[in-house]
Amino acid sequence: MGKIKVTTCDIEGLYVIEPTVFKDERGYFMETYNQNDFKEAGLDMTFVQDQKFPPVYPLKKTPL
Repeated sequence: MGKIKVTTCDIEGLYVIEPTVFKDERGYFMETYNQNDFKEAGLDMTFVQDQKFPPVYPLKKTPL
C-alpha cells in the first residue's frame, strides 16, 4: 500500500480515503481508486482504477 490512506470512522462501514497527490508545474495527478490498494486496506470494491489529473493551464483545442 502507500498510495492511499484509509481511516475508519465511528460509523460502521464508513471510511475516509485519502489518495497521494503528485504535483508539479503542470498540475497534479492522483489515483482515486486502485483495486490492489483498496484490497490491501481490507476494502473489497468492484471497479479497477480511477484517476484525476487536471492541468494547471487551459489546454489548447486543435481543429479536427
